[in-house]
Formats: sequence, structure tokens, C-alpha cells
Amino acid sequence: MSRLVMKFGGTSVADLERIRRVARLVSAEVAAGHQVAVVVSAMAGKTNELVAWTDGAGGAAQGLAPSDDEYDTVVASGEQVTAGLLAMTLRNMGVRARSWMGWQIPIIADDAHGRARIDEISPEKLGAAIDAGEVAVVAGFQGVTRDGRLATLGRGGSDTSAVAVAAALQAERCDIYTDVDGVYTTDPRIESKARKLAKISYEEMLEMASLGAKVLQTRSVELAMAYHLPVRVLSSFVEPGEAPGQGTIVCDEEEIVEKRIVSGVAYSRDEAKVSLFGLPDHPGVSSEIFGALADANVNVDMIVQSHSRRADTANMEFTVGKRDAARAMEIVRQVQSKIGFEDATVDEEVAKVSVIGVGMRSHAGVAKTMFGALAEKGVNIQVISTSEIKISVLIDAAYTELAVRALHAAYGLDKL
Repeated sequence: MSRLVMKFGGTSVADLERIRRVARLVSAEVAAGHQVAVVVSAMAGKTNELVAWTDGAGGAAQGLAPSDDEYDTVVASGEQVTAGLLAMTLRNMGVRARSWMGWQIPIIADDAHGRARIDEISPEKLGAAIDAGEVAVVAGFQGVTRDGRLATLGRGGSDTSAVAVAAALQAERCDIYTDVDGVYTTDPRIESKARKLAKISYEEMLEMASLGAKVLQTRSVELAMAYHLPVRVLSSFVEPGEAPGQGTIVCDEEEIVEKRIVSGVAYSRDEAKVSLFGLPDHPGVSSEIFGALADANVNVDMIVQSHSRRADTANMEFTVGKRDAARAMEIVRQVQSKIGFEDATVDEEVAKVSVIGVGMRSHAGVAKTMFGALAEKGVNIQVISTSEIKISVLIDAAYTELAVRALHAAYGLDKL
């Protein structure tokens, strides 16, 4: 009997009726002969409520959230409730089931509370349970430190929990059930002609996840790629037996016969552009700036430097997450007196739009098509960054939807 891990997100378990629907989906896989482990998120909105409670208890004011072990104790309780409710529902349907907390498996994590990373999973207990015909319902998002404290994995961490459990159990596949029925060429809310992809490579999904697509959490894709574990994304809002074979498979590139030049268009409005003017143009300046930002855990994405009109000076622009914008400006102001640049500004009315595809490695003209399509629509490009399989541009946020639709059409993604 093959092992299967099923993961259900917050919208899929938002209330008791949806939990009953999930139980029917799980029961169908058991009836089909699978040994099943299920990983669940907290009910939709519950984690936000719990975080607000920690703020109300003084956590934010005292600098406790989101890096304190008691913060983790509170916010991890949402998944515990869901795991218990689903196990009870399965039992009432005549399916053998029990809930598992992260510490019971155990899922060993480091002590970076609020953003912990999984160090190892001991699969023996969990494996023995599902081998004996019991459905293991695992509380996602949580692990335990080596000194016995609960640690959470950061927002979206239940995806990571599911893939890690699937890898530890050497499962055939990890099915991620969510409120969409697969991975689309772009956000269907922006472009009605978006098409669902039957397969997408790990590399493409990793880029899409990191560039704004909300379907899968980045770390879960990294894990799946490391263990060559197939991941299927599909909707939980169907009854068992409906639309067999639905969803999108995230897999090795070699398993995709027809490699597309561009597979998708992603966007992110969670961007802020920091501009520095009149920087001394000599070695060590960039190291000073980005070293200070790194020490403050401010993640920097796109970077561009150019000569200024004044001799021996340069201008620099880089992007950070919008929530880090104020902190980034505070840090560059602190560095300003040390390295002596003229001025700094921040612009939060920007967006990043990206095209992604493994076919870019072997095809010329992808950038030309992108820049031509944006120019035709009058969209000005502020910053550009590239990798082997993606091109990202920073634009005025007001043009986000126009840019996404233009690029989707330019690469023929509406005709897949």
C-alpha cells in the first residue's frame, strides 16, 4: 500500500461543514487503498486572531512577537484544534484516526521562534500508525526544539510541515488541497484567460512562489525539490470522485515533455523601493549598506546602481518588503553619517511583475518580448532583475494589472 500525505489549508477547514467535507476526501483515499497522513492548518482567520491576542497581552509592546516561545505556544494552538476536530469527525465516520502534535512525532526544529526551520523528523511512530491502518492527523505549522519548547515555522508553514512529513514517510506524493484547483498561468482574478497548468517544474514553482504567487509556500517547494517529491495542488471544494486527475503536479523538469518558454506571470504588490543618491563611488560602500540591512534581518531583493551626474558618486536603488520599508529607511539613515551619501527616499507605490519559464534557458528574445509588450502599453520599467528562468521588473503599482494582462497575452499563455 502506498503512502499519501494530504494537506488542507485554512479555508478548507474553516468550519465544521468544511471539516466534514475534508473527512470525506480523506476517507475516499483510505478506501482507495492508501495509507494516509493528513496535515492541517488552523481554521481560516484563527491564526490572525491568536496573533492579535498575543499583541493584546503585551507581546508586541515588549518585543516578544513573533520571536518568543510563548508567542509560539499561543499561535500554534489553532492547528491543534483543527487536528482534533478532523480526527473526531473521521472516527464518527468509522475511519480509524488520531491527532498528532509536532512534539509527538517528533518534528525537531531550531529555536528561531516564529520562523523556525525543521532539522529532522523521526518517522517511526507516525509510519507505524499509518501502516496499522490509522489515519494520522498532524497539526501543521509546528515543531519542537531540542530543549522541548514548541516552535512555529512561520506563515504558510503547514505546507512545509506537509512536504517534510511526506519526505520523512517516503510518501508517493503530497497533495496540497486549497481554495484553488491548481497552478494557473497567472492570477485568474486579474486575467480571466489564465489557464491551469497540468504540470510545472519545481524551479518554476519556486520562482512563482517567491515572486508573489500564493499557491504554495516557498520553503515547501524547496523541500519537495530536494527530495524529488511530487506535489499535487488541487481544490478541496469538490466531493470525492469529482474531476479525477484534477490539479497541477509540481515535479522534476524532466517529467515535463512539452517545455514552455514562459509558464506564468507573477506579481507582488508587497514591494517598496529605496533610492540612495550621491553615494561615494568606491569599494566597501555597498557592503556597509547591505551588511547593516542583513544584520537587521531586512531582506533585499532587486538592486541596481548607476553613475550620478557628479563625479565619483553613484545612485543606487533596491527593493525590500513593504513591511520592512520603515526599518530599511531607519538603517540607511544610520549608515548615511558613516559613508556620506546625499539623500535617501522610499517609494511604496511600486509592484514587481515577473515572467517565469524553464524554456528561457534555451530561447532568445524573452526579454525583448517583455519590454516590447510593456512599452506598447506605456508601462515604464524602474528596475530589472533576472535569473536563468525569470525576468522581473519593478513598475508603478497603478499599472500592475495592465502589465500582467499584457505579458500574459504577449507570451500566448491564454492559448495553452
